[in-house]
Amino acid sequence: MEIFSLFLTIILFNLLIFLNFERISKGFFFFDNPDGKLKNHKDPVSIAGGFIILINLYLIFFIIKILNLDDLIFNNNFLNIILILGSIFFVIGFIDDFKNLSPNIKLFLIIISIFFVTFFFPEIKLESIKISFLKNHYSFGSLSFIFTLLSFALLANAINMFDGINLQLICFTLFIFVIFISKGFLPIFFILLSISLIFIGILNYQSKVFIGDGGCYLISSIIGATFIYQYKIFSNFLYGDQIFIILFIPAIDMLRLFIVRIIKKKHPFKGDLNHLHHIVDSFIKNKNLTILITLSLCIFPTLLMFLKLETYFILILNLILYLGLISFFVIKKKNYKSSE
Repeated sequence: MEIFSLFLTIILFNLLIFLNFERISKGFFFFDNPDGKLKNHKDPVSIAGGFIILINLYLIFFIIKILNLDDLIFNNNFLNIILILGSIFFVIGFIDDFKNLSPNIKLFLIIISIFFVTFFFPEIKLESIKISFLKNHYSFGSLSFIFTLLSFALLANAINMFDGINLQLICFTLFIFVIFISKGFLPIFFILLSISLIFIGILNYQSKVFIGDGGCYLISSIIGATFIYQYKIFSNFLYGDQIFIILFIPAIDMLRLFIVRIIKKKHPFKGDLNHLHHIVDSFIKNKNLTILITLSLCIFPTLLMFLKLETYFILILNLILYLGLISFFVIKKKNYKSSE
């Protein structure tokens, strides 16, 4: 009965926001305004998406405490980690939405955040890595904080860069949550969080709300903390290379963008329209098909992994597919322009 009450509360809360969003968003005051360059939407759009996800996190937390469901739903300090780290990351991203923080300041804030959280919650400190086809543990020793910091900082940037087209990041996040649920790790928690993402996803698809940098940073902290926590606590979860396969497309696209920008003597964190989804959409000019293509690239290697294929084979195959797709659309676009 308590579980039913929990689900009903979350569904009704998100349904209420969904049905009254236009009225609620007017009181939120924070909008993303088009600039004709990187922001090509026609009208100002609310960036309350990340804030709604954060509210859902706190709502789930308080209901669980009231109904005394801690032992049934959660494991040790996991929710405390998610709430604290997620809140801090959300604030960093939310400030960046309006102040356009420099990369150095954002990195400094992330360093302080990770140091603070890992000091009190060493469960998310990345101390070693295990590769599936090598069957060995490789300890990071005194460099564990550096690797933890790099993991969260790079994931935050990769997730933020992946949020360049409506619904894409929401679908990718739901896909990762399905993996967590299928592995039996806190399924009720991730189902509840998925309910809020589905409602936000519909609004996002309708261009009524954006996730914003705050939402991207929040999502990255949830994904990063969950992967590390499960990786350390449960030996039968996923190996390090398997986690990389799941995150491969956002990660490799971020790496490509960094390399291209550096070659062009631009700052690696300076935004542009050269992301995978931009390249695909600029040619096919169909956002639904673009999302289908990019998400297929994300999901396909994970499906191969669960078919027990060796991860090094999957990584090589996915790299070929990714580079082939990029090259195909770039060449097609050049040929199209030259024929005009």
